[in-house]
Amino acid sequence: MTVRPIRLFGDPVLRAPSAPIEIVDDGIRALVRDLIDTVEPPGRAGVAAPQIGVGLRAFSYNIDGDIGYVLNPVLVETRGEPELVGEGCLSVPGLWHEALRYPWAKVIGTDLDGNEVVLEGDGLLAQALQHETDHLDGKLYLSRLPAEARREAMRQIRESDWF
Repeated sequence: MTVRPIRLFGDPVLRAPSAPIEIVDDGIRALVRDLIDTVEPPGRAGVAAPQIGVGLRAFSYNIDGDIGYVLNPVLVETRGEPELVGEGCLSVPGLWHEALRYPWAKVIGTDLDGNEVVLEGDGLLAQALQHETDHLDGKLYLSRLPAEARREAMRQIRESDWF
């Protein structure tokens, strides 16, 4: 079991778009094991590969005890009007802000065997799908905050003991 350390705000890997996974080899299998191990601790809804220092399009999720992963995920559909929902991020520890998210989302990707994976739903699952695909596009949830909340979040980051 390898719970990998989480990369924090300011790390360049979190700002760069992730490359697609073209070949599934032992390295990708190990990445998936590490993503699963890293998302298992309580309080974690998802971990994207860049959060553990790997610039590839993959993430794991842990929603209500349902743990899984998806390779090369694409956010293909959202529904409803964006609404403010409480959100945090392992890469920005200790902060919790209201971020704009759609109430329903759908992601399509593949598993290690090349089979199609479809994840869709509302609530925390919808939020996690959007949050993790944002990570793969080099975005943090802070970019989804209203301007005043983003300024406050940046102040909190500057004053944090981890930054």
